[in-house]
Amino acid sequence: MILLLIFIFVLASFLGTELISKVPSQLHTPLMAATNAISGISLVAAITMCARSATGTLAMVLSFVAIVLAAINVVGGYCVTGRMLEMFRDKGGTK
Repeated sequence: MILLLIFIFVLASFLGTELISKVPSQLHTPLMAATNAISGISLVAAITMCARSATGTLAMVLSFVAIVLAAINVVGGYCVTGRMLEMFRDKGGTK
């Protein structure tokens, strides 16, 4: 079973790398925004799992780590998206 999960992880890693490398630069901002939304869902799921089913110490620690990592991903993603959108804003000099 673990070998199958490792195989799926490796296959998804290669597939994700290939797909992301083929994305044109015009689509990076919408793609980043969609990824941030998915990360936000992961954060809500991690908080829910921590509140409902984390009864042991190991489960609490892993839940806390999942919440921290998902929060860092969401905040960092929105910061990067905001900076990318700043590049497309009119500076006020041209009309």
